Amino acid sequence: MPSAQVVSLRDKLLLLDCGEGTQLQWRYTGLNWQKLAHIFITHAHGDHLFGLPGLLSTMALLGRTQPLFIHGPETIRPFLDCVLQQFCATFDYEVHYLPVDTTRHAIVHEDRSMQVWSLPLQHRVPCCGYLVREQPGQPHIRRDRIDFYNVPTWAIGRIKMGHPWHTPDGRCIPATELTTPPDPVRAYAYCSDTLFTPALADMVGSVDVLYHEATYASTEADRAAAYGHSTAAQAAEMARRAGAGKLIIGHFSSRYDDEQILLQEAQAIFPDTILAEEHMQVQVLNGNSSK
Repeated sequence: MPSAQVVSLRDKLLLLDCGEGTQLQWRYTGLNWQKLAHIFITHAHGDHLFGLPGLLSTMALLGRTQPLFIHGPETIRPFLDCVLQQFCATFDYEVHYLPVDTTRHAIVHEDRSMQVWSLPLQHRVPCCGYLVREQPGQPHIRRDRIDFYNVPTWAIGRIKMGHPWHTPDGRCIPATELTTPPDPVRAYAYCSDTLFTPALADMVGSVDVLYHEATYASTEADRAAAYGHSTAAQAAEMARRAGAGKLIIGHFSSRYDDEQILLQEAQAIFPDTILAEEHMQVQVLNGNSSK
């Protein structure tokens, strides 16, 4: 199936690309349509956005009323304008297009749960990937210390924010004594169609999970360069340079009946590599992941 991935974070859903058939795959997973508020498109090629008309229409038929935000390069605007004018004029919800500068590494969306950064990619048309980074959480309460000092429930929120607790006899107990540090933030990078771009490693950083296209094996390196794609070895080299926790490769050429050749090529450079598969679910953990 064409490209489409869902990131679920703190009960919010993001859709990264929307290839043809995305709404059918969405139904298969049983995900909640109402929790999708943002769609991020990487570039104006059909295998990354031809699923939008059906997806938008289905959400309208299901009674959606809250706004939807679509982020992507300026080159998707003509296609999106046509879809909205022809099929979406009577929708009960608003669709907002937010252009993304594909040449800059910058925050394109931020809320209390996450930041989404653009990742400049090199393809045949303007293209960018996306880095989803969790916002820092609050410290964890030490129940033993809270009970020891008889801290009331109403004060716990302030302590998590860093305020000290003053005991009835006048002692000042710092918040660091009453809490443990918050969990490390998690991050996921989605690098769709692109040439091998060494500068990308610094922007991706030590991401927990990296998805990177691996359209060809190294025997087709010239073809990959001509069409603006990467080999499996190049995807693995990117993960190694970035210090990623895990690598997922995908966007395979149809010339490969068995993608094991791509997996083996990548694992020779970056052992913690897996193949992307339909309906795969990967839990992003701090510096690690499990299927």
